[in-house]
Amino acid sequence: MRRRRRAPLTRLTLMRRIQQAIGHAIASFLTVPVDAPPVFPVDLAHFRSLLQPADVILVEGKLRISSMVKYLTQSTWSHSALYAGEYAPGGIGEAAPAGGPDCIEADIIAGVRRFNLQDLLPYHVRICRPIGLQLEDRQRVIDYAFSKLGTQYDLRYIVDLARYLFPIPVPARWRRRAIGFLSADPTRAICSTLIAQAFKNIGYPILPEITEQALTDPATRQRALEIFHIHGSELFVPRDFDVSPYFQIIKPETPAHFDHHRLTWVE
Repeated sequence: MRRRRRAPLTRLTLMRRIQQAIGHAIASFLTVPVDAPPVFPVDLAHFRSLLQPADVILVEGKLRISSMVKYLTQSTWSHSALYAGEYAPGGIGEAAPAGGPDCIEADIIAGVRRFNLQDLLPYHVRICRPIGLQLEDRQRVIDYAFSKLGTQYDLRYIVDLARYLFPIPVPARWRRRAIGFLSADPTRAICSTLIAQAFKNIGYPILPEITEQALTDPATRQRALEIFHIHGSELFVPRDFDVSPYFQIIKPETPAHFDHHRLTWVE
């Protein structure tokens, strides 16, 4: 029996393999945990009771890449996930098996995947709820996210992000744009892009549209230019859900029954 000869490696194939190997090494380095301040404890049952399908969960990560994203976006939030609950794709109210993965995220190594809500308990989190979203629209948002499950990032984008492994003096107004500078496709390197696209798929806005008056008004021009750039480049980050006027902010750390009159203060 004759052995098949392996096709010779082309220069392009070799370069891709080298790039992937470098990307894997950098991704492993970026996902190493770092020291972070303690967070307020959150009860899982209480946390889950606050959530509705298609809610966005912002996360203050504890990885090296988290510190980098927080620096570039000038925000506490470094990651975002979509809550799907027990909904399954394909039909309104069609429930998935209870106890299974109930959130969807775009992971730097694993790509788009499902995971359990309890995995977020060690982190500082916020719930961003789209205002006035109907059940059918929530299902469409979840369906879109489900359709992207298994999508893998091209690891060359991790190489692009690696430019900010070391503290580089970047002016504050240019840090957001620095994420996409020279990157082949910056939208694939940001976790919140998947969620933003899911909402845009149903015509739900993340940030306001820009008017000519805002661009010409000196008092609002800088902020207007930033929003205009975000819309044009699709470069959404977790912070955008926090500042969006279309999302309600819910703190899961807030006690279910809080009355400050019942507190006992030490003199």
